[in-house]
Amino acid sequence: PAPRVRRPCRLCAVCPHWRAAARQQLVPPPLPLLALPDGTFYSILYPRLYSFPGCGFAGYESVCGSWLVFPRDDGCFLVNPFSRATVTLPALSCVRLRPSNAVAKWSLEDGSKVADPYITWMHINTSEKLHISKLIPCSPNLVAALVGIGHTSQILLCQPGASSWSVRAYDQCKGFEDMAFYQGKLYAIANDENLLVVNISQDHSTGDPQVSRIGQIIKGEPWYPVVLEDNTMPCKKLYLVESHGALLMVRRAIWCRVPGPGVPGEVIAGVSGFEVFKADFEHSRWVKVSTMGDDQVLFLGRRCSRAISVSQYGLSGDYIFFLDDDEDNRIEYAYDEENTSFGVYSMRFRSIRSGAPNISWKRYITWMHIITSDSNLPARGIVVVSACL
Repeated sequence: PAPRVRRPCRLCAVCPHWRAAARQQLVPPPLPLLALPDGTFYSILYPRLYSFPGCGFAGYESVCGSWLVFPRDDGCFLVNPFSRATVTLPALSCVRLRPSNAVAKWSLEDGSKVADPYITWMHINTSEKLHISKLIPCSPNLVAALVGIGHTSQILLCQPGASSWSVRAYDQCKGFEDMAFYQGKLYAIANDENLLVVNISQDHSTGDPQVSRIGQIIKGEPWYPVVLEDNTMPCKKLYLVESHGALLMVRRAIWCRVPGPGVPGEVIAGVSGFEVFKADFEHSRWVKVSTMGDDQVLFLGRRCSRAISVSQYGLSGDYIFFLDDDEDNRIEYAYDEENTSFGVYSMRFRSIRSGAPNISWKRYITWMHIITSDSNLPARGIVVVSACL
């Protein structure tokens, strides 16, 4: 008889139970990595060096989602460093005003020209210091940006690949601290801790997205910097981040040393403290929480923040990783050291420690953000915490 031919067989075809188990086994999301300007990558949870040949990081100036932002004279373009997909955005000089005939209104007070009745986009749009503080790809057809000078900014919208942004020209500019796209809606928070929802409509003539209304959802109970008797002063940063289906506001207090009366010197940043609040939309209030859960870790950055579940890796949660990534034109204090790293705050023990001692970068010329897998735009990456020039 002819010899029997043994044909190769895939393992998953041998046993239907194995095949069913393989289908149910989900690959956990990758752990965050720290990417430095020299192209090296570090795990912030394990002391390990990584390398990803062919990933071009040089020259990017910001991060949004899983995209690196590269500026150009005629706008900027976003690049996913792993898939190499690109998306172009308009220049800040190309903004469609609503109404189209809007002009800046001024009045005289004590011989000086001041914005009337308050600062709007028309008062800041020609400034050389105008820059994008944050970008959010909300959907394949919508990108939102916080654009302004110093602590004053406005919300602009556009479609990827469009020739212009859209802005409500007469809306009051605010001291926006952060912005987040949560459960299909765009939210923003200012330094007064009021949570605002940005209602978006479509321009009937062009089909472009536009802000139709900005409404207050939660009224905050803010505090502002005050010099105490021991010559210390808390400065505040606010972050918006989604965790376990809830929208969180993280209030960071940076305790600074202030020179005594008549003593020359700078305000020097010191240790940070954190408070976390959950948005209670039903009762229109912020509710303080003492824990984020044993499996949740927050990564906070001025350009991007994320919450990650770490229990699947056998790691403990309830920690906050944070960055000293101040914008040059929003700095209210100086630092003792030129170099910086990330810090880690324990919600459970209300204590803080510095990040990895062997990882640091020059302060003010670099910053660090989170890049995460993002299904809103047609490209996917790995979860990366990055520092860039």
